[in-house]
Amino acid sequence: MDFILYSDINEKSVGKSLGTPEYSYYFVLKAYRPALEALGGVHVVSALSEVDPLYRKLKAQGIDCLLLAFTPPHRAPIDLACPTLCVVAWEYDSIPDQPWEGDPRNDWRTVFARHGGAISLSRHTETAIKSAMGQDFPVLALPTPLWERFAEQRTGNSGNPVTAPTRLEIKGCIIDSRTLGLSAESLAPPPPPQANDVQAQPATAVAAPIERPTWRRRWIITKHYLLTWYREAVQDLLPERLQLGKTGAAPEQVEQLKLPDVSQVTSTEVDGVVYVSVFNPEDGRKNWEQMITAFCWAFRDTPDATLVLKITQHDLSTYYPMLTTLLAQLSPFQCRVIALHGYLDDQQFARLHEATTYYVNASRCEGLCLPLMEFLACGKPAIAPAHTAMEDYISPDLAFVLRASREHSVWPHDPRILYRTVRYRPDWGSLQRAYSDSYRVAKAEPETYRAMSSAAQRKMESFASREAFQQRLSAFLATRPRPAPAAAVEADKTGQPTC
Repeated sequence: MDFILYSDINEKSVGKSLGTPEYSYYFVLKAYRPALEALGGVHVVSALSEVDPLYRKLKAQGIDCLLLAFTPPHRAPIDLACPTLCVVAWEYDSIPDQPWEGDPRNDWRTVFARHGGAISLSRHTETAIKSAMGQDFPVLALPTPLWERFAEQRTGNSGNPVTAPTRLEIKGCIIDSRTLGLSAESLAPPPPPQANDVQAQPATAVAAPIERPTWRRRWIITKHYLLTWYREAVQDLLPERLQLGKTGAAPEQVEQLKLPDVSQVTSTEVDGVVYVSVFNPEDGRKNWEQMITAFCWAFRDTPDATLVLKITQHDLSTYYPMLTTLLAQLSPFQCRVIALHGYLDDQQFARLHEATTYYVNASRCEGLCLPLMEFLACGKPAIAPAHTAMEDYISPDLAFVLRASREHSVWPHDPRILYRTVRYRPDWGSLQRAYSDSYRVAKAEPETYRAMSSAAQRKMESFASREAFQQRLSAFLATRPRPAPAAAVEADKTGQPTC
């Protein structure tokens, strides 16, 4: 069998799409491709209009085909002659089961029924689909096969939890809490002088002018609180097209801040116990503010603890004021927080893997979390909750597991903003304790750390290797009933063939 692969994001558009909800599907496609090549021919198309001509050409040669659509189901095709399956990442406990805006695909049951099955990236998504489609509906939980890709990083993993001085380099900018001149006092105007202080001054003395915050600083503070409220209370309730940062604000609405230069290659050195997280600050699921506050509180007197944030948002202005203001509010602290903004090539990312002691995830929900799996595959233990997709591979032998409680939520692309599903609320105190416990293990219990590192590698080998992927997919395709092509379905309805 040959496989036709399609994603809304491709090699040319991925740079411009960095941070959008769909861009991670492209990386799943890239990881699937080498594993699929061992099972049959692989053809990557850039437009859905290319699928059926290619399908007919291959069919004429006696080759069976299957289109794998790496896209949310409401954006997947349902009218192609080529048999189709969606590869779905979904982080909520129920799938959209109602149509809206005149598009039947918004009811995912319509799409899945037409395809006759689905491929999910986690058992969590599989359960959600079967809850809507029936327990006998063919769904394969098939995580991204990434184990083999990190063989070189595992070879260079010393197993030492305390990082020796390591230089990190990036084309972009590095925001470093130790070079920002952080001060909580700078966020508010100084108190006015008392009357008795003025009277006590010599007659010849001239009172120093009161240094009030500039309008720029006032705007930064105001914007920080407004954005915090928006992301915590509003963003996930809006359809994607109305969310800030999705379409961009009008120029007159954006404060012209003096941002760091992002056009040069810059570097910094890290050492000690190094925590790393990769995320988009505009993604309301990532809970990154609590990740930082718990870190700075746990390590306010610990100078050799460093939190490195690799940002996947291309627009620095969308989060820079919020990040720097948050760090100023938390100051003074002895630990170090670094944000890497820009592009890391494979070699630079390998250096980040090498420098990492622990990977941190404090998300409210996950469809898979590729970065977390990648660091585990490199032998880096984690701090993470064991909910949604992460329940497939997070356990106490390889991670400090965070407590989390359920909370009501909405389907993020539903413009009706109806509470129809559930996500999770990680416990801040549990996160703070996980930081403290993990630091103690790294500094005083290196054997425990190495055991966690080995457990992480074993889990990823069994969970996300190409061999396991190929066995699961081959068995699924061999037993899955073949749905009729869309053209045949339409012909059955009308009694006439369709063109």
